[in-house]
Amino acid sequence: MATAESASAIQRNQVDLLDFIDWSGVECLNQSSGHLLANALKQGYREDEGLNLESDADEQLLIYIPFTQVVKLHSIVVKGSEEEGPKTVKLFTNRQHMGFSNVNDFPPSDTVVLSPDNLKGKPVVVKYVKFQNVRSLTIFIEDNQSGSEITKVQKIALYGSTVETTDMKGLKKIEEH
Repeated sequence: MATAESASAIQRNQVDLLDFIDWSGVECLNQSSGHLLANALKQGYREDEGLNLESDADEQLLIYIPFTQVVKLHSIVVKGSEEEGPKTVKLFTNRQHMGFSNVNDFPPSDTVVLSPDNLKGKPVVVKYVKFQNVRSLTIFIEDNQSGSEITKVQKIALYGSTVETTDMKGLKKIEEH
């Protein structure tokens, strides 16, 4: 019974992880110069349906998002159009310096095929056990719904919780008397 209670408690404690993104380290490979990642990821921009992240040379996008502290990722929202919205999305935890040349060399922590409901904003729950200790998240958008050359992402939102860490300096040694 305790496991069911803790599972529902985890659900209630999910927050938008936007405030924990280390913006100075965020990268997106193959983004169109006029349609940058900020359009899909930043507060205010991602709510504007007229703004999109768009791919440039082909349909693939590789997004690197570091966090300012360790997080647990529970679910992800990726919104886009029915035709040009993302289809296959691979998620990698704690992998730095990935590029298109080596992205297939590593097994993803999770692979998601987005449905029309997901593209309208329905969250995708990730394999939670693989996302317990996340310092960074790499999102590889492999293709889009129609197989066209350009992928458009209207919104990316990450939901989860922060990991409570123990400050070892704050602990005092207990002396025996």
